[in-house]
Amino acid sequence: MLTTLLTLAAATTPASAPPADLAAIEATCFDYVDGQLAGDPERVKRALHPDLAKRRVLGDTPDERLGLQRMSREELVDLTKRGALKTPKAEWNRACRILDVAGDTAAVRAETPWFVDHFHMGRFGDRWVIVNAMWQMKPRDAAK
Repeated sequence: MLTTLLTLAAATTPASAPPADLAAIEATCFDYVDGQLAGDPERVKRALHPDLAKRRVLGDTPDERLGLQRMSREELVDLTKRGALKTPKAEWNRACRILDVAGDTAAVRAETPWFVDHFHMGRFGDRWVIVNAMWQMKPRDAAK
C-alpha cells in the first residue's frame, strides 16, 4: 500500500509536468498576485475563470454554521480596481509554488505580504486559469 501511495505521489509531482505547462501555471499565478499588488484589474481578470469561487473560512457566524466569506471574479476585479492591495513594488515579497499538476488541473500556493491563497487551476485549450481559491489573511504583524 505504501509503495502504491509513493508511486502515485511521484507520478503527480510538478517536476513531471511539461515545462510549458509549469511556465503557464506560474504566469497565471503571478498575473493574479502581481495584478493585485500593482492595482491592475485587467491582469487579475485574465487569471480568473468567469465562474471563480473564491472563499475564506470564517467559522460559525450568527447567520451561518461553518461560515465562508465568498467572492466572485467581478468582486475581486473591483477590489483590485479600487487598489485594495496596491503595494509599492519594493515591498512585493511574494511567491507562487506549484504543488501538483494532473492533466488539465493544478494546485498552487500563492503568498504575498497580505495573504496566502491555495488555488485550483484548470487548463482550457492552451490557457490556465484559477477556478477555485481558498485564502487566508496574514496577521497584521506578519504583513509588515
